[in-house]
Amino acid sequence: MDRIEHKYVEVNGLKLHLAEIGTGSLVVVFLHGFPEIWYSWRHQMIAVADAGFRAIAPDFRGYGLSDPPTEPEKTTFADFINDLLGILDALGISKVFLIAKDFGARPAYIFAILHPERVSGIVTLGVPFAPPGPSTFSKYLPEGFYILRWQEPGRAEADFGRLDAKTVVRNIYILFSKSELPIAGENQEIMDLVEPSTPLPPWFTEEDLASYGVLYEKSGFRTALQVPYRSISEEFNITNPKFEAPALLIMGEKDCVLKFPGMEEYIKSGQVKIFVPNLEILSVPEGSHFVQEQFPDHVNQLILTFLNKHC
Repeated sequence: MDRIEHKYVEVNGLKLHLAEIGTGSLVVVFLHGFPEIWYSWRHQMIAVADAGFRAIAPDFRGYGLSDPPTEPEKTTFADFINDLLGILDALGISKVFLIAKDFGARPAYIFAILHPERVSGIVTLGVPFAPPGPSTFSKYLPEGFYILRWQEPGRAEADFGRLDAKTVVRNIYILFSKSELPIAGENQEIMDLVEPSTPLPPWFTEEDLASYGVLYEKSGFRTALQVPYRSISEEFNITNPKFEAPALLIMGEKDCVLKFPGMEEYIKSGQVKIFVPNLEILSVPEGSHFVQEQFPDHVNQLILTFLNKHC
């Protein structure tokens, strides 16, 4: 970990934090999800750097060590996409591979569709490409579904606010490492779904949790609740939402995302390839939503095989 360097770049009026390792001419940019941060890519960054690539993992605006936006509640996915463009321009990088986890898949794919000349290929973990548009969760899932709860202004803030940031991250890691979607009862909050005595997943250490806790103590959750949860239905002026370059989707076979209505069928039927025709889909047995931290060696090998094939 001490080989990973840290720097800041000024982008769109904010100082954004970057973790970086490697000096190769081919660049891999890692985009985190929630409740993750640059640190969630620690295993992958070192592996791709050792294979000869330059690895860069930013904290999105309002996350981790990056500056918060002046109005977090007005932050959009479009801001994250513009920040990514600004980071590449500030560093003088013309083309990259994008590796994205969870909600990071959306800015990765939309950036690639808007700027295809800047992207050599995409790897996403836990979430496939999906055309942006209105959310339909409320049609198929009860109001206690975690996304519906976190979309409600003030609800998650009150729920999270009972605990310190480290405990919030701990509870979310425990919840999302299971194969079932987190759904609270009528008189429950999402944080109530985890008993204080519940152990961390065996692949996630107390030291890891402490690293996340420090970062979220700094950033808080205001921006994180806005993007992704309260921006899910954001639309973009894209007439042809198709990514033609090579792509890879890595899914843990026990990822709770597969329980989203229609998700498993969308992936396994090949419907996703309507939008990403050159997509390869690989699964990790026993893999959870945090597959890159749970089985880092396996995931690293899948990523490196993809990169070496298409670089």
